[in-house]
Amino acid sequence: MELKLKLEQLHQRVSGLKDQINTEEATKNAFVMPFIQILGYDIFNPTEVIPEHICDIGTKKGEKIDYVIKKNDEPILIFECKHWKENADAHNSQLHRYYHVSKARFGVLTNGTIYNFYTDLEKPNIMDEKPFLTIDIEDLKDSSIKILESFTKNEYHLETILDSAEALKYIKAIRKEFEKEIENPSDELVKLLVNRFFDKPLIASRMLAFKDYTKKALAISINESISHRLKSALSINEKIEKQDETKTNTIDQNTDTNKVITTAEELEAFQIVKAILREKIASDRISSRDTQSYFGVLLDDNNRKPICRFHFNTVNKYIEVFHNGKDAGEKHQLNSLDEIYDFREKLHEALDRY
Repeated sequence: MELKLKLEQLHQRVSGLKDQINTEEATKNAFVMPFIQILGYDIFNPTEVIPEHICDIGTKKGEKIDYVIKKNDEPILIFECKHWKENADAHNSQLHRYYHVSKARFGVLTNGTIYNFYTDLEKPNIMDEKPFLTIDIEDLKDSSIKILESFTKNEYHLETILDSAEALKYIKAIRKEFEKEIENPSDELVKLLVNRFFDKPLIASRMLAFKDYTKKALAISINESISHRLKSALSINEKIEKQDETKTNTIDQNTDTNKVITTAEELEAFQIVKAILREKIASDRISSRDTQSYFGVLLDDNNRKPICRFHFNTVNKYIEVFHNGKDAGEKHQLNSLDEIYDFREKLHEALDRY
């Protein structure tokens, strides 16, 4: 996903520059403008991205919105920005006033790391108190990024966003209430569940006991559901990888290629390296290739871009890491697969070569 990759790169930029950003203006220049650019809008075109747009509010003249985004000469987004150290939820009253006199249907309140998107679902032309979408650069979620794509210049479509905004808003609210119930089940929820199988009156002491039982039951149910899904995902992933290995190793069916056997240890080692590299790049760019002499991890499935190799076909097991610009790898003995995590920096260095 190109948008996700760009946002992850912005996250790295934000993390690296935070301590040097001391003003709201610097926050806008270093964090917010790159975000707007990622959405596809030309930050150097003052007819498309208008900074310090004058917005008179009643008797107040000369009030300014930080940014107004236009498409086809119509305002579609307004941005109100704060310093990155400020709470992005604490200043929506100012955005609320700007929204009321703006023709844009969406307002964004941001501190450069968190972007809260608002619209007017409750009352026409009056901004809702709560955002329907939140993008946290430091905690990117695929579901949120999918919605954010609708705000990009090439994909923007007002009716489509409005159709999904209400659902997003109330799903978010329901989820929040559900999480509260998980943490501290209400009397109403306990009664709803317990009355289905317990036919005695729920006296105070019983209610306390059943609240505790309900909390534990919800936690167990959720944990088991997560565990089941993880096992299923790992099983599917392992099958896919085995299929990929089979395809890779069928270049010549009548040669020694047929002797290649991919072991469970090699697959587990590959998953560890994949998790380490995933800190910097998308997982679909990390591939593997097994041979008779080693199991290789490659960038973009390119033999000229090796990250590391595993030599597990002998009594001792080794990891061979390519870093520091060297074409020849550097071998290290492994006593356990967990020791692969000790090579995190060298694996990142190998990745940085390309």
